[in-house]
Amino acid sequence: MSASTRDAILGRIRRANGGRPHDPERQRIVDARLAGKAPGVVPQRGQLPHDEQVALFIAMAEKVHATTARIGGYGELPAEVSRWLRENNFPADLRLCEDPRIADADFDATALTIRRGASDGNDLNALSHAEAAIAETGTLCLVSGQENPTSLNFLPENHIVVIRAADIEGDMEALFPALRQRYGEGRMPRSVNFITGPSRSGDIEQVLLLGAHGPRALHIIIVG
Repeated sequence: MSASTRDAILGRIRRANGGRPHDPERQRIVDARLAGKAPGVVPQRGQLPHDEQVALFIAMAEKVHATTARIGGYGELPAEVSRWLRENNFPADLRLCEDPRIADADFDATALTIRRGASDGNDLNALSHAEAAIAETGTLCLVSGQENPTSLNFLPENHIVVIRAADIEGDMEALFPALRQRYGEGRMPRSVNFITGPSRSGDIEQVLLLGAHGPRALHIIIVG
């Protein structure tokens, strides 16, 4: 559509609504609406005390074929990762994110072979740290960046995601203000990935297939 055609269509809509170009009052209303960030309708399911939100998150994540575990602190993370890999007969190697929040997790004390940074597509197991999670759907929120490469979310066969219990929100409407507060207005990460359970598809004869477009196993470790 050319600029002249677009302007003609928008001008016709504007005249039908009784508006005029560069109307200061209409511009004031639009600016106020954008600045106010008025919330939409929020479902009641996630409006719970925080302990119950964490329990709801676990229930919803497990409903979509993720597994979960709770640990008291990051120092317990290597043992839990080793346990999950061992009990599922997965190889004892791990592509590890470089998130500073796992600095207290001593993976060198395990028998795991550790590689760090972005995946080259040949990793079977990877660990990322989520930025937040949504209780009402069991959804993880992971942001892009050098500390948590997006390739870890999609290329390995098995994905381990760490999330702080304190970062579990009731719903998506509560999640985005928390991200804006953490990063600052206008400084959101380049991409935000929402992950609900392992990758799956029912497109072929309506048979559920895990690992269709990404990891076939998802293990969520909740810290705190």
